[in-house]
Amino acid sequence: MTTSISRAGLSINAPLTAEYDAILTEQACALLVELTREFRPALKQLLAKRQQVQQRYDAGELPDFLADTANIRRSDWRVAAIPADLQDRRVEITGPVDRKMIINALNADVKVFMADFEDSQAPSWAGVIEGQINLRDANLGTISYTDPQNGKQYALKDDPALLIARVRGLHLWEKHLLVDGEQIPGGLMDFALYFLHNYQTRLNNGTGVYYYVPKLQSHLEAKWWDDVFRYTELKFAQPVGTVRATVLIETLPAVFEMDEILYMLRDHIVALNCGRWDYIFSYIKTLKNHADRVLPDRQVVTMKQPFLNAYSRLLVKTCHKRGALAMGGMAAFIPAKDAEQNAAILAKVTADKELEASNGHDGTWVAHPGLAATANAVFDKYLAGGKQNQLDVSREEDEEISAAQLLEPCDGERTEEGMRTNIRVALQYIAAWISGKGCVPIYGLMEDAATAEISRTSIWQWIKHGKSLSNGKLITKALFASMLEEEAKVVKAEVGEATWAEQNFDRAQTLLLDITTSDQLVDFLTLPAYQLLD
Repeated sequence: MTTSISRAGLSINAPLTAEYDAILTEQACALLVELTREFRPALKQLLAKRQQVQQRYDAGELPDFLADTANIRRSDWRVAAIPADLQDRRVEITGPVDRKMIINALNADVKVFMADFEDSQAPSWAGVIEGQINLRDANLGTISYTDPQNGKQYALKDDPALLIARVRGLHLWEKHLLVDGEQIPGGLMDFALYFLHNYQTRLNNGTGVYYYVPKLQSHLEAKWWDDVFRYTELKFAQPVGTVRATVLIETLPAVFEMDEILYMLRDHIVALNCGRWDYIFSYIKTLKNHADRVLPDRQVVTMKQPFLNAYSRLLVKTCHKRGALAMGGMAAFIPAKDAEQNAAILAKVTADKELEASNGHDGTWVAHPGLAATANAVFDKYLAGGKQNQLDVSREEDEEISAAQLLEPCDGERTEEGMRTNIRVALQYIAAWISGKGCVPIYGLMEDAATAEISRTSIWQWIKHGKSLSNGKLITKALFASMLEEEAKVVKAEVGEATWAEQNFDRAQTLLLDITTSDQLVDFLTLPAYQLLD
């Protein structure tokens, strides 16, 4: 075991074991170096471009459809044909690349499992490398797990769900791996290692190498990924289209460039997805200086809100016009043991999925296997008679969805109870994340980074614009700090002294205070939190 070595030009500043060596082979390290040198300079320019665009929004401009790409929106083209095994994606489950969770997810009554290196995975060194080991074994069909606590054994059943890997966003770097003295892009690492260790297995099994790509903000970023895919296919002498991607539309700028994103990735893309929790976070972040666009409690910002419903309908219309699938969003509930509570949860999930299916979505997400039957029941109604998707639902008869509709302010109260809930959720999530867990059950919901982001950015924006709670209290830094102290005591009582000390709650509390009272909004809480993660 060592903590700093160089292999094929890649500096590895982290522990290595024999198992890790099987992932970070000479060939793998050489590939990471090659891809980083080829694509990191352009990525830096794209991230700088994000800042320039945000400065325009901060100065009062609003996002809009791009004038200089109108010809792409107007012209007639379609994406490459969707592979047979990606045609029916009516219910997908998502979760981190933890070994036991992978097995449970692949065995669930769903069509697809999205193995997540991003929002539901804290990118600790062990988590990232062991995640690659776990996915390699899952693709080989050899993955198994024995619970050290109770001896329970987990193994794959016959006909598991289709596996798709979600890579990290473009803003996230991998601090343990350096090329030419600089960190490598986290998403590039996830993409390259997954491709290298699985493409032959997957092609032998008659499928392709499938990815989810998160948090794009522009079609130029989509083009960057398309270039990465083409370069890698060429290097490994594979046909264009071996790699297929589903892109999450989870930033406000991206919703105005969906046609262009599909166009740039037209040989590789199969679907767009409504990443709605991150989309709400992005709405707050993008419009942070706009006092007339401040959101209420996150609990009332549902898909029934006009700006979110417009986003869902536009995504369906855009995708189906171009021959791509339109995936719906996450049901984050966890089934309850109490029968009455559980019935209420399933009724909410049913209503949510009915809205998506009636809008024309081809499939949806759940966070827990216990919700699969409910989501399946809804989509089975809409996909009766052997239908695999709703590509025939064009929504062409709809009125044009305007920029104003996508940006429409959202009604609702800002309550003290809502603010206190936000604080407790964000505190517990950050503590879990910097302890290495990215997917956490909190108050009956499976929370990931997106909900913590909404929680803390909402409060930041309320403070910035001098908003008041429904009980008349002015929302200030001081009010937040005092509520954080009070809610930290509540959480400490809920989790117990031992867990509080063990899971970095003090550090999480400090970080939450710092980023929520900062004069400048911190782009992603995962960036400062990553410095606290091994």
